[in-house]
Parts: sequence; C-alpha cells; structure tokens
Amino acid sequence: MDAVLRAGAIYLALMVLFKISGRRSLGELTSFDFVLLMVIGEATQQALLGDDFSVTNAILVIVTLMVIDIGLSLVKRRSKRLAKLIDGGPTIVVENGAFLRHRMHEARIQEDDILEAARIEKGFERVEQIKYAILERNGKISIIPA
Repeated sequence: MDAVLRAGAIYLALMVLFKISGRRSLGELTSFDFVLLMVIGEATQQALLGDDFSVTNAILVIVTLMVIDIGLSLVKRRSKRLAKLIDGGPTIVVENGAFLRHRMHEARIQEDDILEAARIEKGFERVEQIKYAILERNGKISIIPA
C-alpha cells in the first residue's frame, strides 16, 4: 500500500511541477531539458520504489501510475473545465504580425521561439508574415499566415 501512496504522491507532484514549468518545456526539448528530464526520471524512480526494489513493487507502481493516468483522462473527457485546468488551452502569442508580449511572458517563450517555428513550418522570415502564432496545449507553436 505504501508504494501506491508514493506513486500517487509523485504523480501529483510531477503534474503540478510540469504545469508550473509551462507547456513550452514539453514542446521541443533542448539538451538541457533532456538531461533535466533524465535526472527527474532517476529521482522519481528512487522515490517511487523506496527501499523495495522487487519486481512486484515495480509492477505495482507502474500499474498505479497507469490507473491514475487513465482515471484522469476519463475525468478530463467528462469535465472540460478540469481538462483545461490540467492541460491548459491554446494561447495566441502573435496577432496580425505583432507579438503579444504579456502572453509570451506568461508562457515563457521568446520571440526567437516563434520566429524559429515560423521558419520551420512556413519558411517565414519576419513576424509581419504571421497572422496568428498559437502556442498549442502540447507546447508546439502553430503558424497561420497573414
């Protein structure tokens, strides 16, 4: 039972931490982000298993995490409000060729991030070529041409 409680606590803690860190951190990983996620994974593994490194405990922890994840997905399907709280919603960060700096600051993204997405997705060189840039729930930036 201890493993189930630890798994639930770690799941909740990670959900809150990733929510605080913002969507962009999960969109496109830099080398720093990748290393950070690896360290978080190792620390999480130690916290989840505690002193019991048995296969049974590991399976119990994995099943608990999967049940929590499936349960949350079912709850999110029934409650749009909870889904928005957990996953967030799309955020417009460029409108009619102008950066919306307040929203960019809240989302912790830079002009360079948006311009990079514009170059990769549409081949655009300037912000004036963008009608809308939207930070999606998954951290990607969608570009709609002007």
